[in-house]
Amino acid sequence: METENQTKITEFILLGLTDQSETQHILFVVFLLVYVVILSANALIIVVTWKDQTLHTPMYFFLCILSSLDICYSSSCIPKMLKDLLSEWKTISFSGCVVQMYIALAFGLVEYLLLAVMAWDRYMAISQPLKYTIIMNWSVCVNLTISVWITGFVLSITAVALMLTLPFCGHNRTNHFMCEVITVIRLTCIDIHPIDVAFFMSNVLVIIIPLSVIIFSYIHIITSVLKISSTDGRRKAFSTCSSHLTVVILFYCTAMGVYLRPRSMMSEKDKIISLVYVVLAPMLNPLIYTLRNSEVKEALKKTMRRKK
Repeated sequence: METENQTKITEFILLGLTDQSETQHILFVVFLLVYVVILSANALIIVVTWKDQTLHTPMYFFLCILSSLDICYSSSCIPKMLKDLLSEWKTISFSGCVVQMYIALAFGLVEYLLLAVMAWDRYMAISQPLKYTIIMNWSVCVNLTISVWITGFVLSITAVALMLTLPFCGHNRTNHFMCEVITVIRLTCIDIHPIDVAFFMSNVLVIIIPLSVIIFSYIHIITSVLKISSTDGRRKAFSTCSSHLTVVILFYCTAMGVYLRPRSMMSEKDKIISLVYVVLAPMLNPLIYTLRNSEVKEALKKTMRRKK
């Protein structure tokens, strides 16, 4: 009888960001505009990089991959969130929840890893300028990208497969706007302390290892930049790296705030933090790289002139 009760849940109820109707309508307009900006700004980065020969370098290749990721990552959550903001019943099927968890987690992991690869690329460009094109050739760039995608999607399978083995016994309301592993796992009806510990340790590895690569790269980048005698050279090097560092801080700090805390310390504010890496970061990334990068701005001007 207990087994039957544990298998009855066929859908989850997402409580969303607010239950006030007027606020929901305002949020719908805001997030719709944000989503349009995410799609158009990231697509523009991809098109401009593809069309301008001067941007056919590893740095901008990885930037295109990041823009593609931001489109995919936000699209795994925002359309459903927009639909729920206009719906009285904010439900998602069990299978739909699993799919959303997997896709969002996979794209998030890929982005963590890609940011580490981008930091390593900047380190190579600044510390080994003469050997850079040999070390970071197109074959290496493509292989790194494929490895990052495969790693992210394979690791996500493990987490979601673990979720599928857990029993859910009736309580199906989650105080979130999306199906996220850390929130759905609270709905199980067994003691999940051992799973919590394993999940926390895996999060430490998945987040801290790429972050260590980034920190290592930037320590060497700063050391190399300080050795540059030209003031303009130092300024250009710091300007190139500052865009990436801003994105890293935005993405990693919010992710660590959610995933590297014990379950006992989690609160309703976590869903607001989730908005930063699901909605805000994908919107700001192309703006940060565009506004702080003279080469991208020049390529944008060329593209606009061609259209005229």
